[in-house]
Amino acid sequence: MNNNDTLRILRYTFDFNDFEMIDLFAQGGRQTNREEVSNWLKKDEDPAFKPIYDKDLAAFLNGFIILKRGKKEGEQPLPEKSLNNNQVFRKLKIALELKDEDILEILGLIGFRFSKHELSAIFRNPSQSQYRPCKDQVLRYFLRGLQMKFRGTDLA
Repeated sequence: MNNNDTLRILRYTFDFNDFEMIDLFAQGGRQTNREEVSNWLKKDEDPAFKPIYDKDLAAFLNGFIILKRGKKEGEQPLPEKSLNNNQVFRKLKIALELKDEDILEILGLIGFRFSKHELSAIFRNPSQSQYRPCKDQVLRYFLRGLQMKFRGTDLA
């Protein structure tokens, strides 16, 4: 799934303003400014649009975890250089302290059926044989479900 879409959806879902977004990036270890954040949030057709790279989105998600759960003692985790849908999903699960049942309920809000076994395969270690990559559609449905849960609306 496109990193910029993920960032836009999370900003809308949790109603973050520009300064809160900048603070989340900073907490995750990435200094930024209002112009850069604004360019990441623009529509793809806009001439000022800039793609957000995996490392930057990882910093934002790490900052989101710190916002929701508090700072860990000791050294803070560094943002990953590359992200996949499984890692984005896992970071959101950690930040929001969601259990499998909570995630299945969120997916159910938009009428998406997903089994507990399919869900556990997404959160497994990639070296395990039961591991399954999270498809764009599943992450997109989860983000839409979060919108329903936290905003009561669905943009899609």
